[in-house]
Amino acid sequence: MKTFSRTDTGRRRDMNQDYMYTSETPVGNLPNLLILADGMGGHNAGDYASRYTVETIVDFVRTSSEVSPIAIIKKAIQRANKAVMEKAQTDIDLEGMGTTVVVATVQGHDLCVANVGDSRLYLVGQLFRQITKDHSYVQEMVRRGEISQEVARMHPDRNIITRAVGGGREVEVDFFEVELKEGDQILMCSDGLTDMLEDQEIFNIINERQDIGDAMDELIDAANSYGGNDNITVILTEPFSGEVKIC
Repeated sequence: MKTFSRTDTGRRRDMNQDYMYTSETPVGNLPNLLILADGMGGHNAGDYASRYTVETIVDFVRTSSEVSPIAIIKKAIQRANKAVMEKAQTDIDLEGMGTTVVVATVQGHDLCVANVGDSRLYLVGQLFRQITKDHSYVQEMVRRGEISQEVARMHPDRNIITRAVGGGREVEVDFFEVELKEGDQILMCSDGLTDMLEDQEIFNIINERQDIGDAMDELIDAANSYGGNDNITVILTEPFSGEVKIC
């Protein structure tokens, strides 16, 4: 496995409320771990929510006795939700804070993904496929057939999310399991990337760069060149890089 990750404040924000964590080596009973969170809240609350959520998830995974990746990740996100809720009640400056989160782990050829909110995970292969489903007001309208995806990209309410870590006493987590093929790449990103670039543009940049580190940098540079309206975070992974092929 080879992973490159980078976060950028963008052109319009004073603070970066995105936070990420990557480990290509085992974390607790998981063989590897990738996490991305995009915080929300006034003052430094969004920054705190994303960092605190990621740190809580990592700490839980390290000590969990569960074996199933889904069970580990689900309980870790639930623990983070409870921790964020409790922390917000102790500090008026953190009141109302919350965060998206997308978590992934690769076990052999199986990819396990969990998400809350509108941060995304894509599978990049012969096709470019969004695996996660956005928990947002506008994407709910798209799924009901009320507006098109093209209209959704420019909708003024596109950043209103319907689920968040810290958004309530209980958090509903979506899980996805995908079979990986040789040559597949995994892209995780915050909406600072996908609000600026269309899927086809993202796919083209990744395909045109042989090195995934260069592709990651080009994605962030492109988002900034289009305005950089939000924080931009990218995690780009080649799950089978470095593996010895037996002929």
